Amino acid sequence: MPCKVVLAAEVASNYTTEIKSEVSQKTSKPKLVGFLANDDPYAEKYAHSSSKHLAEAGLAFELRQIPREELETAIKDANNDENVSGILVYYPVYGDKRDQELQDMVDPTKDVEGLNVVYNGKLYSNDRYMDESKTRKAILPCTPLAVVKVLDHIGVYDHSLPYGDHLRGKTIAVVNRSEVVGRPLAALLANDGAKVYSIDINDIQVFAREPSASINSHTITKTDLKTEDVIPQCDVVITGVPTAAYKMPTSLLKQGVVAVNFASVRNFEPEVKEVASIYVPSVGKVTVSMLQRNLLRLFNYQN
Repeated sequence: MPCKVVLAAEVASNYTTEIKSEVSQKTSKPKLVGFLANDDPYAEKYAHSSSKHLAEAGLAFELRQIPREELETAIKDANNDENVSGILVYYPVYGDKRDQELQDMVDPTKDVEGLNVVYNGKLYSNDRYMDESKTRKAILPCTPLAVVKVLDHIGVYDHSLPYGDHLRGKTIAVVNRSEVVGRPLAALLANDGAKVYSIDINDIQVFAREPSASINSHTITKTDLKTEDVIPQCDVVITGVPTAAYKMPTSLLKQGVVAVNFASVRNFEPEVKEVASIYVPSVGKVTVSMLQRNLLRLFNYQN
């Protein structure tokens, strides 16, 4: 059976129409402020792409390019600005623990990326709501959420299974363990019942939740496994390595695998289509849709 290539635009369209409709009915528009304090060309590309797509949805966007030494003060000012509905910082800024400090500095009521410690705690404990009455959902990081939506769209999730087990029986590799995308994505997938191999340059960890375990807990186990040990086992392989030099060897992929790339460059070899049943070369437009949705959700909570 030939490989089916699924484009991000196809998945994003499911959300774009809904978002545009809701925004058009509002008398005031949500405003997102983006802070670009690095020289990463991919971050700048994402920033300008975000601006275009937010405008198309009727959402206001202001990009502020500033030296990283001024970022802390700028975030505090935006936190206190009633005209700002959401705040987005393009990471990495420092590429170390200082980035986490910046993430925690963003007011959770304006954190469209869901990277604040408050939302992190909710994600890793699989607690979806901010209140006991379950009227306000926690904000999830845009790219991990985009990958989840893509997997759901292409049928990887099995909704005939109980909640929390929609990925039960699936083995998934995530080639990236950044605190912004790879680690939270592995946790989200494990929370839904998958066995997840989290592959990093240093080691491979297994994220999993046993069938008998609480829905609010998954385990993380360090291993001595190598990439060539685990990739052939995987039903789904998700890549997010931000360098063009990295390629996932097609020879390691099992026949019929679902291959998804969220990196800004292509991590799969062209031959992936000879092995994969479904190939998703990018999730960028879905990420933007999740950004729009998060912004709109925060705006509604604020008003």
